[in-house]
Amino acid sequence: MTTTSTPTVKRPRVISSAAPAARATHAGVSGRTFNIVSGVVLTVFAVLWLVPSLFALKTSLSSNATSALGASAILSDWNPTLHSYASLFGAGQIWDWYLASGVTSVVTAVLTVVFASMAAFALSRLRFRGQNLVLLAIVLGIMIPGQVLIVPIFQELGALNLLNTYWSVIFPQVPAVIAGFIFKQFFDGIPRDLEEAARIDGAGLWRVYTSVIMPLSRPVIAAVTILTFIGVWNNLLLPLFVLANPNLMTIPVGLATVQGSFGQRYSDIQAGALLGALPLVVLYLIFQRQIVEGVTGSGLKG
Repeated sequence: MTTTSTPTVKRPRVISSAAPAARATHAGVSGRTFNIVSGVVLTVFAVLWLVPSLFALKTSLSSNATSALGASAILSDWNPTLHSYASLFGAGQIWDWYLASGVTSVVTAVLTVVFASMAAFALSRLRFRGQNLVLLAIVLGIMIPGQVLIVPIFQELGALNLLNTYWSVIFPQVPAVIAGFIFKQFFDGIPRDLEEAARIDGAGLWRVYTSVIMPLSRPVIAAVTILTFIGVWNNLLLPLFVLANPNLMTIPVGLATVQGSFGQRYSDIQAGALLGALPLVVLYLIFQRQIVEGVTGSGLKG
């Protein structure tokens, strides 16, 4: 008796796409939720920043008599006036403050970029005895508050007969430790193959620095320049100590004298503060991309 065996038929394995689709859907929902939350948080912070700024603008456009009555009177006043701005420009001193702040900020920013980049190049590209100690000193220098050094700086400037000059504001701010540290971190990310290729072609250290490293460092140069400019422009303590000539006062020192002479004239004080901050706002709006790229180090693309 012959038995016939039935062949086994293998059915193709069906892979369900429900799980990946569910994960993709969940990821999409999570991404949208994150974007919504981020948008809400950014909107809240933007409002928190804009409200004081708009109130400052509203105060500067009110009369001094109205601003003296308080916030409710300022908000309920709908008769804007430019009297505070006219009085500041009419006095003429604000032009001297702009000149002093501009000269000291530009010169300090240029010298800081030059010396900080040279020091960072030595620390990043050269090997010498005591290199780690120098780097440690730079890091420790970041932790020292500038207020601690104001008295020794004042004494040194007095010994050099530099008080009541632009140089008394410029020289103490040129050795910016944080600028050197930012440059070094950026230089460390530049491939050494570019430097070695230049050395093979006969380039020396100075040629490597000027023709290879610095052209690749434009984002960090822009960032350090702008951040140094802003820091010097906003510095109050050093110019307040080393400058006694009213014609050489910078914007922060000049605003302090306005507050002292005008007393409770809040509209004039607020107008001066807005005029002092206006160049920095314009500067940041123009170069904000360079600032972000330089600080994060993403300007080097390969």
